[in-house]
Amino acid sequence: MKRKPIYVEILVRSDMEKLWSATQTPDLHSSWDLRFSSITYLPKKENEPQHFLYKTNIGFGQSIQGWGKSVGTFHAEDGPRTSSLHFGTDQKISLIKEGKGYWKYIQKQDALTFLTQYDYKVNFGRLGAFFDAIIFRPLIGWATALSFDVLKRWLEKGEAPASQYLRFFSTWLITFLFFFIWTYHGAVPKVLFNHPDEVSMTKNLLPISMNQASSIVSAVGIAEILFGLLWILPFNKRRLFGLQIIVFPLLSLSAVLAEPANLIHPFSPITFNAALFILSIIGFFQSRDLPTAGSCKRKR
Repeated sequence: MKRKPIYVEILVRSDMEKLWSATQTPDLHSSWDLRFSSITYLPKKENEPQHFLYKTNIGFGQSIQGWGKSVGTFHAEDGPRTSSLHFGTDQKISLIKEGKGYWKYIQKQDALTFLTQYDYKVNFGRLGAFFDAIIFRPLIGWATALSFDVLKRWLEKGEAPASQYLRFFSTWLITFLFFFIWTYHGAVPKVLFNHPDEVSMTKNLLPISMNQASSIVSAVGIAEILFGLLWILPFNKRRLFGLQIIVFPLLSLSAVLAEPANLIHPFSPITFNAALFILSIIGFFQSRDLPTAGSCKRKR
C-alpha cells in the first residue's frame, strides 16, 4: 500500500521572527501543536544538530516518548527558511517508528506561507500499514492542519492556543451531546416504542384521535433523528445552537400546556429543557470563529 506524505500549508499574516520563534521554541511549539504534549531540547554541541525529546499523551495515563533532531536549517537572507527534522521512537506501542520531514517559511509581501511535509515508517507490519492508511494518517494530518490554524489565529488575533482548544473541544463535546439527545429521543420513545406519554401529550395539544397522535409522534421522532444527524456533519454549528435557543423554551411551554402536571413531575421536561437551553447559549458563544483544519491546503 503506497503511502502519501502528509502535506499542510497555511498563510499566516505575521512577521518571520514571530513565526520562527513560535515554531522553534519548545514550550511555544508544544502549546499549539496537538501532536506533542511536551518538547525538551537537549544540550546542543557545537556543529551538531539540535537533539530533543518529545512526549505525546494518548490517554489512560499512557504516553508515547520519542527522540528527534534538527538535521538542517537554512536561513536565506530576506528569503525562505527551512527546518528539517528526523524523529522516531523505540516504544513498541507506537504506530510511528521513524520519520523525516521539514517546515518551510516563505515570505510573501505582508504574509508568510508556512508549510510542512513529512512521512514516517510504521510498526506492526501490514496490519499497522492498513490502520495507518485508513485511520491514523488522516487523523494526524487533520491534527496537523488544525494545529496550524490555531498557530495562525494565535499570531494574527492574539488568542492563546489553550483558549482556542478549550473552545474547540468543549463545543464539540456539546455537539456530540446534542447529537445523542436528539437521535435518542427521536428513535427510542417516539419511533421504536411510540410511548403512551408522548402520544397523550400530543393528543392533549391537538384536537385529533389517538391513532393520529401516534402517527404524529412517529413523524416528529423521525424529524428529531434527522436533526440529530445534522450535529455530526462537518460545518459550524452556531446556527443550530441559535435555533435551539428559540426551540427549547417553546418545547417547555408546549409540555406545560399538554400536561400541567409536568410542572411537579420528578423528572420534569421543564428542568431538562432549561439545562439544554443554557447549553445552547454556551455553545452559541463558544462556537464563534472556531479553529478549523479546513483553512489549510492539504495538497501541493
